[in-house]
Amino acid sequence: MCCICERTCHMMSAGRSQIWRRRNGTTFWIRAGLVLFIVIFIWVQISFIDFGGSGPPFADFNDSQAAILSMVPVVLHKFLAPKPKNGTNLGLNGSYNNLGYFKATFNISDIKRSIAQYNLQQTVYNEDLFGPLQNDSIVIVIQIHDRLTYLRHLIVSLAQARDISQALLVFSHDFYDEEINSLIQSVDFCKVIQIFYPFSIQTHPSEFPGEDPGDCPRDIKKDKALQLKCNNALYPDLYGHYREAKFTQTKHHWWWKVNRVFNQLEITRNHSGLLLFLEEDHYVAEDFIYILKLMEKTCKEACRHCNILSLGTYLKTYNYYGDSKKKEALRAKQLSNKKTAEVQPSWTFQVLPSLYQHPQKVEITPWISSKHNMGMAFNRSTWNEIVKCASYFCKYDDYNWDWSLQHISQNCLKHKLHAMVARGPRVFHIGECGVHHKKDNCGSTAVISKVQQVLRSAKRHLYPDYLTLTYATILKKNKLRKGNGGWGDHRDHKLCMSMTIT
Repeated sequence: MCCICERTCHMMSAGRSQIWRRRNGTTFWIRAGLVLFIVIFIWVQISFIDFGGSGPPFADFNDSQAAILSMVPVVLHKFLAPKPKNGTNLGLNGSYNNLGYFKATFNISDIKRSIAQYNLQQTVYNEDLFGPLQNDSIVIVIQIHDRLTYLRHLIVSLAQARDISQALLVFSHDFYDEEINSLIQSVDFCKVIQIFYPFSIQTHPSEFPGEDPGDCPRDIKKDKALQLKCNNALYPDLYGHYREAKFTQTKHHWWWKVNRVFNQLEITRNHSGLLLFLEEDHYVAEDFIYILKLMEKTCKEACRHCNILSLGTYLKTYNYYGDSKKKEALRAKQLSNKKTAEVQPSWTFQVLPSLYQHPQKVEITPWISSKHNMGMAFNRSTWNEIVKCASYFCKYDDYNWDWSLQHISQNCLKHKLHAMVARGPRVFHIGECGVHHKKDNCGSTAVISKVQQVLRSAKRHLYPDYLTLTYATILKKNKLRKGNGGWGDHRDHKLCMSMTIT
């Protein structure tokens, strides 16, 4: 019996041992699987969060309004939405539009009166909060027409910049609009002043420098114009066309604002620091002021002949395009057999390898208007040399201010304009439309979202400790370029010269 009992006990003990081993093995694999699942889950989450990786992080990028808003700090959302106005605050001829927002309508006399008042008073908003302008502060001059959506996003980008509280924003308008004024006057992160170009098409709709009914039609032949005795019959441009006010205004405005900021505004007339020139459809990186000051310091130490600093670039200047030229050509063929040049490039975010792998790199190059006119900065010394050549600017038959500045550099200046250009751009162009191009989607924010994503990707590449200089290889001497026309009317020459302050 004892043997039987012992055998039975032994068998029971062995069974329990086998069961324990089976259970122990099962538990091990369950635990191992659970750990593996957690590791994979964490890795996936990090992959989605880390936009600074080497792979293409924005394959499924979302350019919706919600996605754009999600990239903006909540405290800055106030700049992106119009605010309902209190009915008791209606201005001259004030009314509400169908969105429920206040929309003031002014007659020309009202607008001229308001413009004159702004220009006379020279009110500097927030000066009590941020103190007087210092000589080493950056003055940022922004040329504005009426593209409010882009302006909102520019302001949001400026608000996120380091050291913006030390800067002065000068908003230069050629279109009077109460909603734009309200937006600008709500800026609370630095000093702000508004100036208004007094010779706009808005204030002169039926007379020069607007469209005078007695002016010659653009495409009329000169002999026919002389028979009609239209106002400017004697002055077609070099291509035989007569002036169009909508094109001449931008050059007039640019020349007027620079003269005014350097010589007429009390807050800037003695300022010897940098002036940075932006437009309403630009967008800045958070370290643009940091980089600008670093470039200025580097110029003084290593490039004394550099007289323009350039922070921006156009999409075609660097390789922003995710597709190769062959792929772009194939895509063009698929889109109704269009030519490659007719198809908008499908640029994606393959920019870090080409733009920010050397974040400290800047290039020294002769200033070229078509490449270095965005986010450009210069000081009073450079301006004093430029303004001496006013007649070259004002009488050059080209309606573009940048081409006219190029003409000055090539034909008048003793020392031509040379630029120090940031290879990793800090100023981006977000406008879908402009003077030359009108599309059906002028209000599109797709490019804004793309730029937001690019800058988010590049965040760890910003704020370099130093700059490395490279020199552009000049393959051939730049030819003196023929102007684009649109500026043959002697009235434009006279108006431009009359705005010159030497």
